[in-house]
Amino acid sequence: MTSLGERVDKKTITHPLNRLTNVKRFCIVKIKETVDKCQVIWSCDMKDIIYELRDMRYLNWAKTRKSSGTGGSFLKAYDDTGKKKKYYKLSDSDPIKGIVGHECVNEIVVQRLLVFLGIEHLEYTLIHALVTVEGKDYETYLCESEDYKNADEGKVSLEDYYAMNKKDSETPLDFCRRMGWAGYVYEMFLIDYLVLNRDRHGANIEILRNTKTKRVRPAPLFDHGLSLVCRCHKMKELDDFDVMEDRKVQAFVGTGSTLVNVRNIPAAFFHDLPKLTESDLDTVFDGLDKIIGREYIVKMRDMIWKRWCSIGRI
Repeated sequence: MTSLGERVDKKTITHPLNRLTNVKRFCIVKIKETVDKCQVIWSCDMKDIIYELRDMRYLNWAKTRKSSGTGGSFLKAYDDTGKKKKYYKLSDSDPIKGIVGHECVNEIVVQRLLVFLGIEHLEYTLIHALVTVEGKDYETYLCESEDYKNADEGKVSLEDYYAMNKKDSETPLDFCRRMGWAGYVYEMFLIDYLVLNRDRHGANIEILRNTKTKRVRPAPLFDHGLSLVCRCHKMKELDDFDVMEDRKVQAFVGTGSTLVNVRNIPAAFFHDLPKLTESDLDTVFDGLDKIIGREYIVKMRDMIWKRWCSIGRI
C-alpha cells in the first residue's frame, strides 16, 4: 500500500505516464422500480480511481486557506492546456512532513454516497500521481475535477448572493426556502450529517447564473474533503474518535451542528430516498484498501452506517 504522501526520488519515474488503464468509476447503471420501492443497482464500469502512477510534476501548486482554522494548508492547481480546464487538489500538507492527510480519499467516499442517494454533485477522479511541492517530489493520490458550469453560466458564492438579495432578518435557510432551494438544502444537510462535513461555509456553496436567461440555480455539491476522520493522522486519534459525536462544524446554512440541521429536514423528504444497506457500503469503499489503511476504512464505514441508522431515531 502506498502512503498518501510518500517522498520519492526523481529518478524513480519517467515522464510522462498518462495511460488511462486500470481504472474505475462508480455509477448507477440500472434502477428497478417496483410498486413500493426503488432498487438501486451499482456498477464499477467507469472510472473514479486511477491506480497507475502518472507523472504530474508539471502542475504548479498554490496554497489555499484552511477554513477549518487548523494548521497546515491545502494545495490546488489547474491545467487549461486541453479542451476542458481541469482542477486538482491535494490532501492536507505540511511544509516539513509533506502530504499528511487523506482528504482526497474522503472526496471519493462521499461522491459514491451521493451517487447512491441520487444527489447532484461535482465528479472527482482519484489519481495516483507524482507531484512536486516546493521543490520536493511526492508520490500521492490527488483529486481531479472539471468545471461544472455550463458555457453561458457565471458563479457567485451563496454567501454573496444571499447578502445581495436577502430580505430583512431573513436567515440563509429561510432565504433558500424562499428561492425554491429547500430540497437542495435538505440533501446537503443529509450528506453533511452522514459524513460529518466540517466545511460548508458560505463560499463552499455556489449559485450559478445563466447570463442569457438570467436563471439561477444552486451548483452541484462539492468539496467534502474535511469530513469523516480527516483529522485522524495517528492510530490513537483514530481509535479515540467518536463517530457519533456532534462536533461543531462550519455551516453557512442552518446551524453549527449537523445533528440539529438534519433534524430540520421534513420527514417526507426521507420517504423517497434509497435505503442504504451494509452491502452498499461494500461498494462505497471498494478498491480504497489499496490506498488507505484498513483501520481508516473500518472507522469511516462505521461512522456512515451508525449515522444512517440513527436518522430514524432523530
